[in-house]
Amino acid sequence: MGKLGGEGLAAAAGRARTLGMEGERLASPARSSGLPAGGAGGESPGVDAPLLGSSGSSTLLQAEVLDLDEDEDDLEVFSKDASLMDMNSFSPMMPTSPLSMINQIKFEDEPDLKDLFITVDEPESHVTTIETFITYRIITKTSRGEFDSSEFEVRRRYQDFLWLKGKLEEAHPTLIIPPLPEKFIVKGMVERFNDDFIETRRKALHKFLNRIADHPTLTFNEDFKVFLTAQAWELSSHKKQGPGLLSRMGQTVRAVALSMRGVKSRPEEFMEMNNFIEVFSQKINLIDKISQRIYKEEREYSDEMKEYGPIHILWSASEEDLVDTLKGIASCIDKCSKATEKRMSGLSEALLPVVHEYVLYSEMLMGVMKRRDQIQAELDSKVEALTYKKADTDLLTEEIGKLEDKVECANNALKADWERWRHNMQNDIKSAFTDMAEENIQYYEQIRNRGLEKSNSLYDLT
Repeated sequence: MGKLGGEGLAAAAGRARTLGMEGERLASPARSSGLPAGGAGGESPGVDAPLLGSSGSSTLLQAEVLDLDEDEDDLEVFSKDASLMDMNSFSPMMPTSPLSMINQIKFEDEPDLKDLFITVDEPESHVTTIETFITYRIITKTSRGEFDSSEFEVRRRYQDFLWLKGKLEEAHPTLIIPPLPEKFIVKGMVERFNDDFIETRRKALHKFLNRIADHPTLTFNEDFKVFLTAQAWELSSHKKQGPGLLSRMGQTVRAVALSMRGVKSRPEEFMEMNNFIEVFSQKINLIDKISQRIYKEEREYSDEMKEYGPIHILWSASEEDLVDTLKGIASCIDKCSKATEKRMSGLSEALLPVVHEYVLYSEMLMGVMKRRDQIQAELDSKVEALTYKKADTDLLTEEIGKLEDKVECANNALKADWERWRHNMQNDIKSAFTDMAEENIQYYEQIRNRGLEKSNSLYDLT
């Protein structure tokens, strides 16, 4: 067997190695996000390389006013901090079939074969006496043995996606869960419940599920499988099997108490990780604000240009000597308007969603670091209690041993997932800016050619 297979067998020999399997499996590049494998080729920014020049931070632009999107009444709330579960919550959901075992343990020279395909499409509006909401069709095709069929079709609403995200955070508190689109929208970009907003959300939900499907651990989560395969009544029944409201509230209170207490000494590698997240969050939020501002201004310019062309056509009706010239200008404006529309479409589809997704990722990463600190804070409190003999020594010693394993497993999972996320982030952002640059080059070449053609035609008329 390959190297990972040998380690998996050896891990069964002891409890510590069993707890470390999640981090080891995450470290394997067995499942990529589907991004180009070429990496940055030495050109991607490093850990400390800023995305913008340092002077850029002094030119912050104000964000557009946000409107709350209250299209869904999501009553089920899962706390991000309610994640201090037992040790089993940190263990990956191991599949039961031989086929899925092969999917998890890759041989060294084996190509990465995708075995789970998910499509989110056909949004449908539902109007009831209480609320109005949108459901999306989810089609899943798979060759995994743990699935009862090779194809599934279900419909899910936004609050179902929220439930799935909450369950993944509960089961894997220090893994980087892909972000969901927010429930608010940017004023001036899209209106509530119009086609643009629904399509934007559909694409984001599609990416959310496929990010999970491509993750080496999350893809085998049992709640993810239920989400993809269960009918509506089955999913509703499955949701009720989780911890009750009082249990979740108790976990939240304990998590808040530990977060207030803080950690005495965060390991150096996590200090560096936290510093990177803070800088990254500042830079990516700045890029997002600037990108949204550019899009809004150029959309207004494009709308004005559409009105400018017909004015020259009307003008030509009253100027017999300038008919051909004015119609030529109108034609040139129309071609420029179409070129601008194409560039705007590329900006809204290629750059804006990627940048904003990583704004949400930066918030998610802060939550992951907070949950890791909470786990360590719980261990620190037990060690302190043992030092001052505030409780039964034997019981505390046993609890400390379990918490040490819990912290080690959480740290290993985060470290391995961090490297995977960094690699994907660099590829995503590099690709988005490269595509935008190519779109701009093509746009200005078209505009320049249109201008030369018009100048030549005017010269011929004179």
